[in-house]
Amino acid sequence: MAEYKEAPPNANAAEKLLVWVDNRFPASKLWNEPVGQYYAPKTFNFWYIFGSLSLLVLVIQIVTGIFLTMHYKPDATLAFASVEYIMRDVPWGWLIRYMHSTGASAFFVVVYLHMYRGLIYGSYRKPRELVWIFGCAIFLCLMAEAFMGYLLPWGQMSYWGAQVIVNLFAAIPFVGPDLALLIRGDFVVSDATLNRFFSFHVIAVPLVLLGLVVAHIIALHEVGSNNPDGVEIKAKKDALGRPLDGIPFHPYYTVHDIYGTSVFLLIFTAIIFFAPEVGGYFLEYNNFIPADPLQTPAHIAPVWYFTPYYSMLRAITNEMMYALSLILLVAVGLAFLKTSASLRVKGLLVAATVAFLWMFNAFGFTGIEALQGIDAKFWGVVVMGGAVIILFFLPWLDKSPVKSIRYRPDWHKYIYALFVVTFIVLGYLGVQPPSPIGERVSQIGTLIYFGFFLLMPWWSRMGQFKPVPERVTFAH
Repeated sequence: MAEYKEAPPNANAAEKLLVWVDNRFPASKLWNEPVGQYYAPKTFNFWYIFGSLSLLVLVIQIVTGIFLTMHYKPDATLAFASVEYIMRDVPWGWLIRYMHSTGASAFFVVVYLHMYRGLIYGSYRKPRELVWIFGCAIFLCLMAEAFMGYLLPWGQMSYWGAQVIVNLFAAIPFVGPDLALLIRGDFVVSDATLNRFFSFHVIAVPLVLLGLVVAHIIALHEVGSNNPDGVEIKAKKDALGRPLDGIPFHPYYTVHDIYGTSVFLLIFTAIIFFAPEVGGYFLEYNNFIPADPLQTPAHIAPVWYFTPYYSMLRAITNEMMYALSLILLVAVGLAFLKTSASLRVKGLLVAATVAFLWMFNAFGFTGIEALQGIDAKFWGVVVMGGAVIILFFLPWLDKSPVKSIRYRPDWHKYIYALFVVTFIVLGYLGVQPPSPIGERVSQIGTLIYFGFFLLMPWWSRMGQFKPVPERVTFAH
């Protein structure tokens, strides 16, 4: 049993109350370890506010979501009308609904920027692999939460967007049709689908999301925060065991985050009050029309934060499969010529290549039914999912001798810039109607996106690297 602390004789009432609580509940410990006495690098910059902003938006989404569920009806015949009731008749209901819809997009904005900061400063490198993996799991969970919540307004785009996305699962060989039926709960998107998605959106996925956020923060505080120099501040400590290049998170970075939060809330409230639809990107105009299973919208597209992956899905056509098959043949040919393996191993390599080419439907142009492989639609689903899953492997793909982009060759910055521009272009094309030019650009963008990661073990080691200082470089 822990020893009881005694309040100092001259302590005031608040201090005595705190000691009384600490003897029964670790209130001071819960504050000091993650905030009050947590030493963070003194060189945090603008990029380090997006983690706390993500936590802020999560709280906004939970609170507004609770109030929305008080009036929302998860019934196919009543859902759209209940949203209209919230917007028109519930006191301040329009504000809560716009806060929730804007918060969904704001969540992805700050998470994308948070992940980009980790990318340029090497925050996924040893010893922070688990921090990054938990973060990617949060991102994946967030995508599921957003997709399921997108159906709930039961508007035209909600209905048909869900119909298209769920039907993609039917492209999975053997189990696809049954899996799509299980997700929908019916042969089409219907009341059963709405109830399933509502249950997961309100209860199941948020619980998993909160657990991952806690795990992410615990893992971060166990290994310590990264910094723009990529230098471990725990390596240099004073006589009391405090990092020489660290400062207490409170009050220095609590003030830092409060300032960033104030700027964020100014932008957030400006969008809510003046442009909550943001030109149809945050709230599509078709979603203000009740869902009609008999009338398909002219152009079906997901919300903007899904569109880069949707562009990759649409980029995988039969022509793209032939191009990928050619790339595979060239890669295997180079490996075949340069390897000194036995004939047996080379034979297995050739057999595996033929099997992959069949799966890629590379023989589809022959017209022979026996040679028909798996349809390109399935590979589109694989590419769309793989674009997210590949992020989990980033700590082991980056072979650079330094963490931060500050000490990498200058041409590495152009590669990162190309990656960002490609991602934005893919996102823009995803909201546009299909076109031949857009299809070609999407295919090139898909190759650049995956090339960035798959070729990283080679290009990340190339070039002249700058010397990394032993301690962080700091100037007031």
